[in-house]
Amino acid sequence: MNYKKTYTSARGYTPLCKIGECSLKKLEFGIIELEANDTQSLYTEDKETAFIMLEGHCDVSFGDTTWERVGNRNSVFENRKAECFYMPREQMVKIVALDHVKIAVCATPVTEKTQPQLLREDHAVLKLLGEQPYQRETSFLIDGNSNAKVLTIGEAYCTPGNWAGFPPHKHDEDNMPAECIAEEIYYFLFDPQQGFAVQCLYTADGELDEAYRVKNDELVEFPYGYHTTVSTPGYQTYFLWLMAGDHQGFNRSSDPDHAWIENK
Repeated sequence: MNYKKTYTSARGYTPLCKIGECSLKKLEFGIIELEANDTQSLYTEDKETAFIMLEGHCDVSFGDTTWERVGNRNSVFENRKAECFYMPREQMVKIVALDHVKIAVCATPVTEKTQPQLLREDHAVLKLLGEQPYQRETSFLIDGNSNAKVLTIGEAYCTPGNWAGFPPHKHDEDNMPAECIAEEIYYFLFDPQQGFAVQCLYTADGELDEAYRVKNDELVEFPYGYHTTVSTPGYQTYFLWLMAGDHQGFNRSSDPDHAWIENK
């Protein structure tokens, strides 16, 4: 199976990963792209849904509530602390674009209905993780500090020419608290846009062993297996990462063949 998908720019909502139509069972992903004054309505059905503002600004309304001018950048490379908003299951939301807008839509089925939440720039937590040559700056947007019950979402900015998520790690076994079962997606953007990265995905027994050349507006699904990323020199590599599984947060294990690198 090919776990890589490509987004082709289109006005409106474009679903890219849909449960029952992709490799994932707990995680969905799509892109909303609008021009000024366009509107998009979306019903969350049985899923909690996070909307990550990649580009532009919009007004968001639901019921009698309106959040004005959501968004704080025209490119993901302009500001590393994104604004976003969260909607519970069974919620209708309307988005009105104020300029060119691009929004990542991240969803997972839940049983509990929570409350909508607007997460402005000051909510994001920015951390520098790893060290050269496997260093990246990561922001944490949706997690246990939000109203979300299952989703965990953030953004990663790789140091050019560096690896990210190294040593390779996985989260596909129920071995808490060390590791939980959680699916994940990485969605990539580059500056300049012709850049690319290499996304590795493999299992210890070699049954799965893939290395994808990922370009602008491409994503890779991780239903299981170890994964790690390497950025090309000279380009800014960004990826949005989103997770959903049995537990919210980071419970993962490193490939034992390479775990020693963390402790050297």
